[in-house]
Amino acid sequence: MRIVKTTMVMQGSKRVENNGAAHFLGRLRRDVRGNTLAMMAAFLIPLAAFTGSAVDVGRMYLVKIRLQQACDAGVLAGRKFMLDSNSSTLDSNAVTQARAFFASNFPSGLMGTPAYTSTSNPYPFVPSKTSDNQVAGTASTQVPMTLMAMFGQTSQALTVTCEARFDIADTDIMFVLDTTGSMACLATESSCSQSTVSYQRPDGTGIAYYTTEKTNSKLSGLRSAVLSFYDTMAANIDSRTKVRYGFVPYTSTVNVGFDLPQGSLVSQTTYQSRRIIGDTLFGSTSTQTYSNTTYNNCMARANREPDSGYTANGLAYVTRANWSWGDCTVTGQYARPNWRYEPVTHDVSRFILRDVVTDPTKVTGATTRWQGCIEERRTQAAQTSFSTSNLPPDLDPDLRATSDDTRWRPMWPDVTYYRPGISATNYSGSGTNPYGDFVPTNHVATTDYTSVAPYAANGWAENIRSGFHSCGKRVQLLDEMSRTEVSNYVNATDFKAIGGTYHDVGMIWGTRLISPTGLFASYTAAHPGRQAPNRYIVFMTDGEMAPNVSLYGMYGIEEYDRRISGGYGDLTDYHNKRFVAVCSAAKERGITVFVVGFGQTLNNELTTCASPGQAYYARDNAALTSAFQTIARQVAMLRISK
Repeated sequence: MRIVKTTMVMQGSKRVENNGAAHFLGRLRRDVRGNTLAMMAAFLIPLAAFTGSAVDVGRMYLVKIRLQQACDAGVLAGRKFMLDSNSSTLDSNAVTQARAFFASNFPSGLMGTPAYTSTSNPYPFVPSKTSDNQVAGTASTQVPMTLMAMFGQTSQALTVTCEARFDIADTDIMFVLDTTGSMACLATESSCSQSTVSYQRPDGTGIAYYTTEKTNSKLSGLRSAVLSFYDTMAANIDSRTKVRYGFVPYTSTVNVGFDLPQGSLVSQTTYQSRRIIGDTLFGSTSTQTYSNTTYNNCMARANREPDSGYTANGLAYVTRANWSWGDCTVTGQYARPNWRYEPVTHDVSRFILRDVVTDPTKVTGATTRWQGCIEERRTQAAQTSFSTSNLPPDLDPDLRATSDDTRWRPMWPDVTYYRPGISATNYSGSGTNPYGDFVPTNHVATTDYTSVAPYAANGWAENIRSGFHSCGKRVQLLDEMSRTEVSNYVNATDFKAIGGTYHDVGMIWGTRLISPTGLFASYTAAHPGRQAPNRYIVFMTDGEMAPNVSLYGMYGIEEYDRRISGGYGDLTDYHNKRFVAVCSAAKERGITVFVVGFGQTLNNELTTCASPGQAYYARDNAALTSAFQTIARQVAMLRISK
């Protein structure tokens, strides 16, 4: 017989009996130490599915990246080697090359994908020719699953597409070309002495001058280089590609006036000019005496012929009368104008319309007509530091003309005169003709009272020969140009060498004409339905900056106007600083700047102006052509379009 011990305890006034069997079962019910193993066994299957999914998705991602890269490489190669034809199918060589490049980037059996080198299982890449003569491709493969295979998912299909174009992106190219007098020389010469001759401008605006070119001159080399550039571009072009060309021939100014937006020119402006302040009598006098006359009868004999102004030869005849107690003494003498040489404001409202107008600074009925070159708008003198976010009006590529301070002025050499010194002075000449209507053969700029304009009447063209004044070929705004049109431009009658070297002048207007946000935005805007074009400036010069205080150019006559120097400091340094500043402004607008020094060592300013690695030196005509071809090949590119 088994005896179970019973213990009794007192709880308050009660007696409690503690049974040993009940205590054991309670402890067993509360014990959970074996539950973890059971739960792990239950969760093992879904955990395996999640892990397998992550691993296999990662493998699929890597395979898809490689498949896309291989597809892109294949169509690029296929487009490069494709033969142009009317066939709707891709030629066999292009297919072979496309598959070869695909295979190099996606080897057969990569990460367990099906092998494709056997004839029974062809390439998983199919290149094809599109309707617009490009190459498209489709690449497909199966990615074997690893852990997911346990759940019935043995493989996953992947497909990618690709398309390639072998062409140049829509492109704008602005040639900024030095056409100064030294371009008439050979590349091996730093200077040459060539005659200056006149010609009739083809636009009907009158006579102009140029320096006669030597055989194989630098200017002839430039013409060939520009056409070679065009040919290099054309050799890599697609029928749907849009390429626009523009030209800025520059010297000390540019011929852009006829292309400015309406309202961009002033209606009156001040020139270093002259005005008549009275007559100057000269030469011998004639005298007659009349007796027994009244005062009124005597005074009636006083006269001037003509009453106002001067005759066709620029003279007047003045008769004076003097009465004294019945006697009347009459004297006659020739007169010519007495001029005041100083800044004078002239009305240019008709002049800027290209009308033929009477020259207000001549007395012989001379007429004049605007040839299109301009003076700059307001600027800040004696400035050597610039912020491209706050450029002065003359350097700002995008500033619109809203006031006379921001409008341009027509160059008017006929009414612009030299004088000895900056102060205003009176002068009536020493010859029988009104001094300044005709240029004397001993003229020296800034020391004589003469117009800066050259005159063909007496065969004198010292101002133009010395580069003191020039007005070259009209600029060409951006446009799609044929080779014939480009050739016609650089071989035109007025694409000539003449004038002095001002790099800032060329770069200012090259940037204005190509800026995407400037005055000519309608010409630089993207073609309808297309991306914005790539933009390039090709800047070519054969010399260093060479400003002259006596020259009449885009900033007037520096000796008098002092728009750049303020009368102090190194004029060349001031212009160089402006040149570098506008180069920076161009690059900040996404414009790539190529600089070519033609027979000119690349100085610091030219190198700084160029985009990184895009400064070139050409020692002769052949090297210039080579440099232009190199630039054209860089502009042409192979790119993925989709």
